Amino acid sequence: MLICEWCESDAARESSNTVYWELPDGTKAIEIQDTPSIHCMECGMTYQTDSTVNEIEDQLFLIDTSKLDKSMKYETLMEAPRLLKRNYFDFAK
Repeated sequence: MLICEWCESDAARESSNTVYWELPDGTKAIEIQDTPSIHCMECGMTYQTDSTVNEIEDQLFLIDTSKLDKSMKYETLMEAPRLLKRNYFDFAK
């Protein structure tokens, strides 16, 4: 059972959705299909968990974004080869 982070209802369910993400350098946005998401049947909000957001942002920071298509699947993005092993600028880790 999931609790909605917006309305605190227990009507939240796992889903996958298309999201649009701005690249770290601000040059463009890309479409990411089949992104793991949470959808609340009560309030209608659809969102990504903090974990998913961090994974996407880290991956976009660690790969050569100039080689990205305008649209791709989440799985394809996460499998893109990294230039660095981890985000050395994320001091929260």
